[in-house]
This record gives sequence, C-alpha cells and structure tokens, in this order.
Amino acid sequence: MKRVLVHTFGCQMNAHDSRRIEEALSADGYEPTDLAEHADLIVLNTCSVREKAEHKLVSALGKLRPLKSDRPELRIVVAGCMASEHGPKLLDRLDLVDVMVGPDNIPELAGLVRKAQAGGRYAATALDEEPRFLTAEPRAQHPITGRPETSAYVTVMKGCDERCSYCIVPHTRGAEKYRPAHDIVREIASLVSGGVREITLLGQTVNSWHEPTRVTGADDEESQFPELLRRIAAEVPGLARLRYTSPHPRHLTLALIAAHAELPMLPAHVHMPVQSGSDRVLKRMIRRYRRDEYIERTNALKAGRPGLTLATDIIVGFPGETEDDFQQTLSLVDAVQFITVFGFKYSPRPHTPALKLEDDVPETVKSERLERLFTAVDVHQRRHLDALIGARAHVLFEGPSKSGAGKFQGRSERHEIVHVDAPDGVDLTGALLPVEITQANKRSLAGRLLDLPTAQQPVKRPMRLPVVTV
Repeated sequence: MKRVLVHTFGCQMNAHDSRRIEEALSADGYEPTDLAEHADLIVLNTCSVREKAEHKLVSALGKLRPLKSDRPELRIVVAGCMASEHGPKLLDRLDLVDVMVGPDNIPELAGLVRKAQAGGRYAATALDEEPRFLTAEPRAQHPITGRPETSAYVTVMKGCDERCSYCIVPHTRGAEKYRPAHDIVREIASLVSGGVREITLLGQTVNSWHEPTRVTGADDEESQFPELLRRIAAEVPGLARLRYTSPHPRHLTLALIAAHAELPMLPAHVHMPVQSGSDRVLKRMIRRYRRDEYIERTNALKAGRPGLTLATDIIVGFPGETEDDFQQTLSLVDAVQFITVFGFKYSPRPHTPALKLEDDVPETVKSERLERLFTAVDVHQRRHLDALIGARAHVLFEGPSKSGAGKFQGRSERHEIVHVDAPDGVDLTGALLPVEITQANKRSLAGRLLDLPTAQQPVKRPMRLPVVTV
C-alpha cells in the first residue's frame, strides 16, 4: 500500500480540500500517514492569503530536502492557493516540487502523480469555467486516529465577488460559483448517516449563497442562504449542529437573523469578520458596509438568539490606518464584545488593489497594535468564561483531551472548548451531552458530566505515532 501525508496550511476551506485530496488519492491506492518518513507522497496544501503562509511553505520544503535527498523516489506536491496564484512558473522556483495542483484541479492529482513517478514535473492550476464540487464520502472513523468522525465540512459555494482591496482570494479561487441545494442536502444526509454529528458549511462569502439557476439582478439582492439552512434542518433532522463560515456582514439579513432565532440546529455562535472599526479604513478596504451597520446587525442577531457569542477577523496596520482609526477598532471590540478575534498584521498581496496604496504603517506599530487588540479581546473573553461557571452547556465531544488521560474535550453550543473527566472505559467521542461548567481556564472551560451516552463503548485508544512536522 502506498502512503500519503497531507499537510494543510490556512483556513477551513483548505482543510476541506485536504480531505478531498485524501479521497482522490485513496481511489488510486494511497492510505494516509502522519509520518513523513513513511510517506511515498507528501502533499503541501497551501494558503496565500497572507505573506506568512508562503514563508511557511518555503520552510516546510527546507525541512523535507534531506528526506528527498535520501529517497529520490519520494514525490512532493504543492496544492492549493499558492499553486493558483503563481501557476506552473512556481515549479521553476521550487526545485523539490514534482507536481502542482490548484483547488479546482484536485480530480487531476492522482494522474499527475503517476506521470511524475515515471519522470518529469507537472502542473494543473487553471480555475474551472464550470464549477465542480467534490462530495465527501462518509467514513466510520479517521484513517489515522481510528476514532469516529464527529464533524465534517461541506462546500456550498466557492470564489468571491466582493473584491476587498487587500484580498487575493478572487485571483486564487475565482468568481463566485454556487452549488445546488439538493446536492448540498444529499451530501449532508450521507455524512450524517455515517455518524457525523456536526456540519460546517463552507464558502468564501458563505451567506451570499443562492441557487445557481437563479437569475441575479440588483447588487443588493438578498441571498437564499436562510432558505438553505431551513431546508437542511427540515430534511436532515438527525444533524445535531449546523455551522457556517465565513459569512459577510452585507448578507447578515433579517431572514438570516430569524433563522438563528428559530432553528435550534444553529449553535449560539457566529464568526462574522469585520476587519476594522473605522469607516475610513473600511472604505479603503472596499468592505461595503459601515461600522454602525455592522453593530446594528450583530446586535439584532444577539437579540434574536439570547446568549449568542461573536468572533471576528481584524486586520491591523492597513495602509493609511492612523492611531485614531485603530482606537475606533478597539471601541468596536468593546461595543460588540467579541469573545474571540483572529487578528492579523496587514501584508501586501499580489493581484490586490491595495498594492496601489502605500504600506505606510511601520512593522513595529503593526505588532504593537496587534498586541493591544489581543489584550482588549482577552478582557471580554475572560469575563465571558468566568460568567459561565455554574452554568449548563451542551457539549459535542470531539475526542480525547490533550490535558490528561481519561479526559475528553468538545465544543459547547457557543463554541467554547470544554474538558471533562470520562468514566473508565467510556468513549465520549461523538456524544452530545449536558455538562455543568465548574472551572474557567485561560482559553477553555472544565466541567462535569450530567449524563452519559446511551450506548457506552469501551475506549479504543489508537497507538500515538510520533509526527514529523513539516
């Protein structure tokens, strides 16, 4: 049996693509491994949204060079957005790489690898003119850990039409393309029948989804995403949780807010990127909403679903960002009370309109602002976690916790990480159980079980193999 190691950089969309890569190669006789030394094929599934991601690829290839030198038959693939961004010319820069495939070319990967094994280097990086959405097959357990698969990603759309001035995604993923609802529902139903309890819908602007057959009109025409959520809830009632990422604030409509208020399947947590709290910076980013609109819509969302928490993305140091602009971002954090922020320093990306703007915020200032941003968010996260002590949460358990033997961890309905002690011989993986919160840690919670799974299975602990980090 041939073995493949797939290493993922970047977002949930890349994690989803990595699963499709594993499936495509499985059909060609490959089984997954987490040991680079055992792999016949290594796939580096890349991100190019930020400059740091490209540096990680170069670093990973440097670590693999001795392995490739010792085993010339090893084949290395660069997949994902970097392949789309640079095209076949990237092969000229990366001498270790045998094959390159873009996100739309995953079905061609196995054939390209076979050709490379016979000699030569190959690339397929063109974007699809007609959208292809690869469907996940349910699997009873993870091929490496041997544990049940609790969560899965399902793509509902790909590409982006927003044209934010800092973002390379329209270049690497193309224009928006939508998947029919009946295909989405069928895939979700299949995954749930295989034991999946939680689905995350994926798309660059996931809540802009509409049926691909719909004729679009005005730019502000509402999406059909709330209708899709309702259809999934109605037709796949066995699904425990339905999440989505990443939404755009422009499509946080009254209909979507109503869906959160009325569908118990939707958890009490939403990740809603804002990027800046300054209207002046938002305009330069071409985000197409104002600060007050964002606050108004997220307030309505929280009012419709009491207890709902919010996370967001924020870029600091965007060209022209002043101290006053940054202070407005901090005040937005306080106004909305985000419990989690994914913060990033602006980095110029090729093929983006922001390249025409001077990157005039010094690196030291970007770093200092990022630290202040995280400090501000920590206040709200600490207050939030402390307030949950003594409360009850419904936790979907993902598997054993790294915090100690006999412990399991999962996510609450608000997406907090929760650790509990499991009774001897009981595997909580995949169980959705009530938990009383007893302790607030720095980034997570601890609690005690209030109930046990109806079907108690002995814990099957797979052998933990050392992992070579690439």
